[in-house]
Amino acid sequence: MEEINLKELWHYFLSKISIIFIIVIICVLAGNVYLFCLQTPLYKSTTSLVLVSEESTNTSITQNDITLNNNLVTTYSEIIKSRAVLSKVIENLGLKESVEYLSNCVSVSSIANTQVIKIDVSRESRYEARNIANEIAEVFSKKIKSIYRIQNISIVDEAELSKSPYNVNFIKQNIIYSVIGIIISCGIVFMIFYFDTSIKDAETIEDKLDLTVFGVVPKVGDKYGSKK
Repeated sequence: MEEINLKELWHYFLSKISIIFIIVIICVLAGNVYLFCLQTPLYKSTTSLVLVSEESTNTSITQNDITLNNNLVTTYSEIIKSRAVLSKVIENLGLKESVEYLSNCVSVSSIANTQVIKIDVSRESRYEARNIANEIAEVFSKKIKSIYRIQNISIVDEAELSKSPYNVNFIKQNIIYSVIGIIISCGIVFMIFYFDTSIKDAETIEDKLDLTVFGVVPKVGDKYGSKK
């Protein structure tokens, strides 16, 4: 592999700084076209549920209750996205979409070492996101009662309207576009440098051809390039 002179490479990059700058600008502009014209803003609303003791009048929770509820967290997370629950949500809200489509808009997670389940709903409409999240919580609570004959679900936080899209961040995305532009431009400049076999100065002749340079004919001309 041919050795690369880092000093020469650095000066080459400096000489091509305008190309790097132009490519970065192009990447940023292309990214902003996608950001404002093609990217679909999505709003996310979240509701959280907690598994509690079946007897609401019981002021103490036993270790058996905690163990049972921890084991049910995974099962409940699957039931939330089941066809039985989501089809009922679609019916109640009058949505015109399939269960599969709605399922892709819903994500369920459990907070580690707790009995809390979070339901996130992403939609193009902030109102739909809130309404669907709250409806899922209600339908799921009733479904659990009918399946297990127990009522151990309590809604901790109801979903609220999202103020801004969660997938749009102007500053962060433009930083990413700029970094991508820098990487692409530096890669292009490096490839041009690496495959450029032209002789640029006397030192290159001495280093690569092992020849001694006795003299150099200077370029003669004024600042406009015309010969004197």
